[in-house]
Amino acid sequence: MDARMGELVEKLAENHGLEPAEYEYLLTHVDGEARAVLAERARAAREPRYGRTVFIRGLIEVTSYCKNDCYYCGLRVSNAACERYRLTEEEILACANAGYELGFRTFVLQGGEDVRYTDERLCAIVSALKGAYPACAITLSAGERSHESYARLRAAGADRYLLRHETADPAHYARLHPASMSWERRMACLRSLRSLGYAVGCGFMVGSPFQTPATLAADLAFIQEFSPEMCGIGPFMPHHATPFAGEPAGSLEQTLALLSIIRLIKPAILLPATTALGTLHPHGWELGMEAGANVVMPNLSPADVRGKYLLYDGKPCSDVEAARSRRILEERMERIGYRVVTDRGDPCL
Repeated sequence: MDARMGELVEKLAENHGLEPAEYEYLLTHVDGEARAVLAERARAAREPRYGRTVFIRGLIEVTSYCKNDCYYCGLRVSNAACERYRLTEEEILACANAGYELGFRTFVLQGGEDVRYTDERLCAIVSALKGAYPACAITLSAGERSHESYARLRAAGADRYLLRHETADPAHYARLHPASMSWERRMACLRSLRSLGYAVGCGFMVGSPFQTPATLAADLAFIQEFSPEMCGIGPFMPHHATPFAGEPAGSLEQTLALLSIIRLIKPAILLPATTALGTLHPHGWELGMEAGANVVMPNLSPADVRGKYLLYDGKPCSDVEAARSRRILEERMERIGYRVVTDRGDPCL
């Protein structure tokens, strides 16, 4: 690690921010030694706020229908081979009940942008969940909606919203999405969510096609400025039925370095070790914790639909029952000195 790298790492750890050109230098010159120092600093930033605790979120994949045609996603509307499904309100509540019994206190409802999930329908589901589990946090990941839609969902009881910005570079966004989708609209949605009082999560894929150190530096500068409560990043993983089928997966090492950098930008952030990271490496979740993450999202979806919600090739679709999955996760975390907690896991603001 050269002297300039050392200066930038220490500046980031102390000031929680860099200039875009400095982020670009950091990303261009990071090596094994730098990653180790970044991870050490990230853990030092996280532990006064969260200790060595791991928050678990119960992920419920509610629908594999999507109106969009994003070039990287296996759920894209033009993928005729994708098996489509929609969970009923009763099925979603049953998933949440099973998760609650296992100690989950945050439920994440994720799905494609399904036109059948109208405000009326989604608000009814959120209200039912909040009524059944008033002390739990309800997180939505349902894509781009109008400001009025977000407001209705917030009034119904939604606490948090995950909407990856995908890239802070408009030209890069245009190369990942069809012309019907707009970077400006994505950013407007994030601003709407913030204005309505949600705990907001953004994020991006590491190693997505056409990504460069400059676009990644723009992502980090955006996170620094937007200051999200949550940030979901994971390696790009190709899907065989997309235009990017032949592209390489994102780098494990780069993903871990970026987790550490994001932790240093915002020490109190809720930062998942994602399913994609766990797919890329058998100990991806553990490596993510050591890099600064503090959240894992086990899947509570019904076993018979997990194989239909394939964002990318290789996504784990185990039908192992949730109780055993929870125990396995606890054992894995305990082996590296971390403790899974049954807690809403609100950000330490």
